Amino acid sequence: MVDVAHGKPAEFAGPAPSPASRLAPYALPIFLVLMIAVAGIISPAFLSANNISNMLLQAAPLGIVVIGQAFVIILRGLDLSVSSVMATSAVIATSFSGQNADVLPILLIAIGIGVATGVANGLLVTKRSVSPFLATLATMIVLQGIRFAYTQGAPSGNVPPLFRTLGSATWNGIPYNIMLLVVLAAVFWVLLAKSRFGREVYITGGNPTTARLLGINADRVTIVGYMISGGLAAIAGLVLSGYVGIVDNWVGRGFELDSIVAAVMGGISLAGGRGGIIGGLFGAAVLIVVFNAVLLFGLPVQFQIIIKGIVIVAAAAFYVRRSR
Repeated sequence: MVDVAHGKPAEFAGPAPSPASRLAPYALPIFLVLMIAVAGIISPAFLSANNISNMLLQAAPLGIVVIGQAFVIILRGLDLSVSSVMATSAVIATSFSGQNADVLPILLIAIGIGVATGVANGLLVTKRSVSPFLATLATMIVLQGIRFAYTQGAPSGNVPPLFRTLGSATWNGIPYNIMLLVVLAAVFWVLLAKSRFGREVYITGGNPTTARLLGINADRVTIVGYMISGGLAAIAGLVLSGYVGIVDNWVGRGFELDSIVAAVMGGISLAGGRGGIIGGLFGAAVLIVVFNAVLLFGLPVQFQIIIKGIVIVAAAAFYVRRSR
């Protein structure tokens, strides 16, 4: 017998995929829809236009960080410095006169610091063979110290109105920051999924030795990946500063873990070489929905921490199961 569809003997066609295996790639989106439905049944206010708009406002900064974190994790790394880059960008946003004329220099300085942090992380990982955990932890602490020395522990100043608009305003109910997230996601999805550099990222993350044998400069690819993560974290910090309005030295705290958890939940492998930006963004959406539901149901904010821990354990267990 011949398998007509594939032109090979039927005995080699393999068993038909089970319904569960067919649904596996869509497990997270299905889970997200079910969570939203359940939350809406428990509290109709959850599905109100105001609450949905508020969730989108909160999701944009995390989503921007997740895009950069996706590149790093696919390259077998992780970036703990993103939260410190975000806080530093927020402090820079309030270090000028607070007028829109300062937006361009703020952007250039903030993104420059983020990219420079990424270069430092990449060099430590590739040239000095420092583990990504220790390398990015070190740059996080260094940035934190510089930030505290600069602000004397108490940042002051106003965020330019343009950042306030970008971070907290809406157009016909659609937040401007979610529009920015969509644009960035589209640009970096094309870069990762359709470009030569994207193929080099997956090959390097899958097996750096193979990448070198194929003529790929694995060190350069890794450094660029960290630069992307740092630059996007800087942008996320500026967006978040516009959302919160009042800046302190801890803006963005927790985003380093949240972005890693979102990426892993979205199917990005900690072993490198697998996953994509869209999955990571779905993971971020799950976290935002969970955190919002906790507050809307009137539970103490401490439940967010407990649930975050449970989500981390579940994501780790899911990752191990998928690897097997």
